[in-house]
Amino acid sequence: MLSQNQAGVRFYPVKEKNQIHDNCTILLRRIFAVNSTVMSGHSKWATIKRQKAVVDAKRGVVYAKMAREIIVAAKLGGSDPQANFRLRTAIERAKAEGVPNDNIDRAIEKGAGTTGASDVEELTYEGYGPGGIAILVKCATDNRHRTAGDLRFYFSKNGGNMGESGCVSWMFKERGEISVTKDQKLDEDELLLRISDAGADDLLDQDDCLLAICPSQYFEQVQNACRQAGAKIESAEIVMSPDNTVEVEDKSMARSLLKLIDTLENHDDVQHVYANFDINGEWLEEFGREN
Repeated sequence: MLSQNQAGVRFYPVKEKNQIHDNCTILLRRIFAVNSTVMSGHSKWATIKRQKAVVDAKRGVVYAKMAREIIVAAKLGGSDPQANFRLRTAIERAKAEGVPNDNIDRAIEKGAGTTGASDVEELTYEGYGPGGIAILVKCATDNRHRTAGDLRFYFSKNGGNMGESGCVSWMFKERGEISVTKDQKLDEDELLLRISDAGADDLLDQDDCLLAICPSQYFEQVQNACRQAGAKIESAEIVMSPDNTVEVEDKSMARSLLKLIDTLENHDDVQHVYANFDINGEWLEEFGREN
């Protein structure tokens, strides 16, 4: 237990269980407040876009991206979701996106090689956007030359440039993010205690949801802790989070940067895009209404 000098909290002798519970919750909230998690503007931008309805024209693209992710996971770790954590997570994400079970089964079979060998491989590209913003692009592709050429063109056309391997990846670290629905019935203090015991670093209030942050090695344990606390999980994934963010202060540059991010994300081979920018929240809302 932390001492008074370490945490600035004095514990009085208590006998009642609810008093112990309250003291622990207060301490955890203070610790989480001191060790606040960096949230990039890209994470906020992604949230804004998720809140908008997915049109039918884009649903096929979403299905294809989810299928590629499942193929890669099955190819690397086998077709059994119980023994392959990455595959299990990919399947959960696909189901959350509404991907039909038949599509999921076909992707698993293709990745495992039971319906013919899959040429899909996982690659990471790195580069800089307008203003020197660091960008990581995770891809699943069956033609690396095509993908590299397309991404290089996108970077160049939108005021950025693709870099060498390792040029920006050192600015990011892997972590788990579990988004849960805000609910009047949810005991947030109980949720906080459970996820902290499971290894979570932070619990962020995202207006429309709560976001649990954890080291990737505790991802599954924190998910289970959320469920045990009665929380409804909206999404859960392993992401690459920037250690620090760069404020984009020019509105025109911010617009160009988001255009590059959206262009990259809309490429069929691109699974995830991560960046270390931060942009004025009102600008993000304005740009979101324009799209």
